[in-house]
Amino acid sequence: MDWGYINARMRGMKSRLLDHHTLDNLILQPDLDSLISELEKTAYREDLIEARGRYSGMPAIEHALRNNFVRTFHNVLNFSKEREARLFISIFLHRWDVQNIKTILRGKNIHVTNEEILDCLIPAGELDEVTLTELVRQQDPKAVIDLLATWEISYARPLTTAFPDFAKTGDLGMLECALDRYYYEDALLAVKTSSPNNVMIRDIVSLEIDVVNIKTILRMIRDHVEPEEAKKFLLDGGLEVDSAMIDRLLSLHTIDDALATLATTWYLTRYSKRYRFLSSTPETALKAQKISVIEKQLERYLVQQGVRSFMGDPLSVASLIGYFWAKYNEITNIRVISRCKTADFPVENLREELVYV
Repeated sequence: MDWGYINARMRGMKSRLLDHHTLDNLILQPDLDSLISELEKTAYREDLIEARGRYSGMPAIEHALRNNFVRTFHNVLNFSKEREARLFISIFLHRWDVQNIKTILRGKNIHVTNEEILDCLIPAGELDEVTLTELVRQQDPKAVIDLLATWEISYARPLTTAFPDFAKTGDLGMLECALDRYYYEDALLAVKTSSPNNVMIRDIVSLEIDVVNIKTILRMIRDHVEPEEAKKFLLDGGLEVDSAMIDRLLSLHTIDDALATLATTWYLTRYSKRYRFLSSTPETALKAQKISVIEKQLERYLVQQGVRSFMGDPLSVASLIGYFWAKYNEITNIRVISRCKTADFPVENLREELVYV
């Protein structure tokens, strides 16, 4: 089995993703039942039929999306035998292990019911549904971490190290940052050699780190967090935002100043020209220090860059990277549309919430 076979499979799977016309048709549906009916005309049909045997409404959609997502990526893992292909897939799927652990810790920290926590989990990584269910049954964050350690699951190490700080402050961000730092350090270490495939994987991982750091820095500036304290929540290994730029940004006092500084870098200069990042950010959002709009633009850029990998060398990991980001974005778009339908969100504004690729 070679890259040509993997690329052919990926392009075939990409052809079954929802196109712009289908997404627009979903947006125009008047209610959730109509949306489900339209989704049943797509590749999600079998998942929705299975889900509707147990759920209705939004829970049915969430269950169907989760099952489709997990099955899709496990199928790709099964037919991708190239070492570097499996390496990228494992890096991508490990993000769901991290996200699931974060979700469980958040739920336990605010005493959400086990059922509510389980509904939010996506068992796409190494932690399967049985493992996640047992973690959810634990009483509190410490018990969750202790069980991970008992099972010798690697994510227990950063959490155990960070737990004393969490115990002192009650700030769950300490644990979440420790997980993120471990995930990204491990991912970059796995692709440290300079093969072309490793370079492609490393670039998209490092771009993610930049996006995570910029979002964190903007929140820290908004909340007037001291630079030394803010640095505890930042990650190493970014593509463009290095330690010197981080220091410079953390010395600033307004979101507007931070964006102006970022606009002088190659990263955001490219960003603003190609994606109208700064010019499309409403002036009212900047004046109100409202960063959610900026975060959305950052996430959109990351997805677009990931999907653009499809244009890379067909005899490389490029098609895998492109498909994974495209599928992730499709699931996200469907979830956004579904939730907006339950909230009577104006149709004319809904398209702006999606990322078209």
